[in-house]
Amino acid sequence: MSANASADATPDPDGGDTDYEAMLDTLDVAIEEARRKVENGRVYDAENEKVRIKWIRALAYAVNVRRQVTNDRDLEELGERIEALEESQEGDL
Repeated sequence: MSANASADATPDPDGGDTDYEAMLDTLDVAIEEARRKVENGRVYDAENEKVRIKWIRALAYAVNVRRQVTNDRDLEELGERIEALEESQEGDL
């Protein structure tokens, strides 16, 4: 890969958003690199086409993992919001 996007990310000691953001940043770099290889790779023979197919598979996998991480982050945020709402309702009673 051409850059390490997670190098500047500091882990959140509470396990919050920073971990998800670091994962998503790393996946974005991987996706961009795979996309570059797929779009700009030179194909002169069957062996190079096999390599391109592998990059396409890597790209599809990385996009799917990014979707899963995004869903996990969103579910965690929703869970936290629900928990906060439940706590506020308990305080009102």
